[in-house]
Amino acid sequence: MDALVVYESLFGNTAAIAGRIAETLGERGIAAHALPVTHVDPAETEGVDLLVVGGPTHAHGMSREATRRAGATDKKNTYPEPTVDEGLRDWLDEIALGDGRPAAVFDTRFDKPTIITGSAAKGFAKKLERHGYRLVTEPESFFVTTAGPLEDGEMEHATAWAKALAERVTQRVAG
Repeated sequence: MDALVVYESLFGNTAAIAGRIAETLGERGIAAHALPVTHVDPAETEGVDLLVVGGPTHAHGMSREATRRAGATDKKNTYPEPTVDEGLRDWLDEIALGDGRPAAVFDTRFDKPTIITGSAAKGFAKKLERHGYRLVTEPESFFVTTAGPLEDGEMEHATAWAKALAERVTQRVAG
């Protein structure tokens, strides 16, 4: 089984979470690669057994070009490869049909109620379901501080989430 973890990241937090998810899936016997959305042709999703998508929450949902540019030029931003041009919002419109294949989604956002922050992961989930993917777990959020970095314990949270994801996917394949 193989997995593709596709992400957009502005400050590096989502990239770090995506990397940990791919690493943990690999430790569970799923060949996984984490790649920024700018390095993945939408057609490459066609043969993937598990598609995982993640990005930051901006203005209550998925980022737009204007919000990505604002984040990339923020004076606090030291991440060398922020996603600026095409993001997941547009990329997900071009992916191959899922035909019931499993998928999972996550976002990074402030630790406040979603009614206040919104959730990019919910938007990712809707787009994947419209393309025929089957979500195998609820959308997940990983939290960042208002100063920018991930909150303490979020990398461990990503490890635990990826372990549970691997278990669900391998059980469904075996069952």
